[in-house]
Amino acid sequence: MTAAITILALLLVAFVALGVYATVKAVGAAKRGVDRTITQARRTVEDTTLRAKSFGQVGVAGELAQLRLSLRTSMRATQDALHAGVAEDASLAESVDLFRRLSAHGLELDDELKRLEREPDRATVAGLLPKLRERTQRITHSAESLRWAARDRARQFADDDLDALNAQIDIEAGALRHWAGDEPSSQASGAGASTAAPGRGPGTDWPEPAAPADPSAGSSTADEAWSGPAREESPQAITAPDPRLRTTYPWQKSTRPETTN
Repeated sequence: MTAAITILALLLVAFVALGVYATVKAVGAAKRGVDRTITQARRTVEDTTLRAKSFGQVGVAGELAQLRLSLRTSMRATQDALHAGVAEDASLAESVDLFRRLSAHGLELDDELKRLEREPDRATVAGLLPKLRERTQRITHSAESLRWAARDRARQFADDDLDALNAQIDIEAGALRHWAGDEPSSQASGAGASTAAPGRGPGTDWPEPAAPADPSAGSSTADEAWSGPAREESPQAITAPDPRLRTTYPWQKSTRPETTN
């Protein structure tokens, strides 16, 4: 009884622990989903705001907004391309590591541009714009180099796969069309097989001589096969068997002599 109660208690504890673990995992997944949604919404709002500033404002504010928009767009496109490619090509892992290092510089530049948007001294900011523009171009150029290299690699693999597939299809199409060249020969062989006698191969016009029962008659049979029809043999007389030459067996009864009255 005590063992049964212990087992039931252990099962209850196991079920409770499993339920707690599943609940924690579900809450964590839901929280990550909410955080991802909030981050995506915030990013969309910021991109929309920067696009509006780059087209609606002139001067230093518009230039800073344009630099931030081009930087964010290039970095996000490269990130999506590399993460999509590394799932199919493991050799892009090093490129992902390089992009992670580049992202650190990009985030630092984006934060600096964001701080300069709130800077009241526009003259100082205008003096910093050439260096900021050059730095942005260097980061975006590196990001675009990684992105286009990954895309070119994926396209090259796709072209190689398509070339191999086209070669296989050409071979299969040629094999399927091979029946047109084999049809006359197959018809001729079918006609020859229908006219030939069963059991004889093609080209056997001469009959095979039958194996003689007597070895001494082999030469005469072969001569008859090549020289023409066999000569007719003269009929032989039928001779009655002699009763005295018959073999007697122990189980046979002896013949009684006939008596005359």
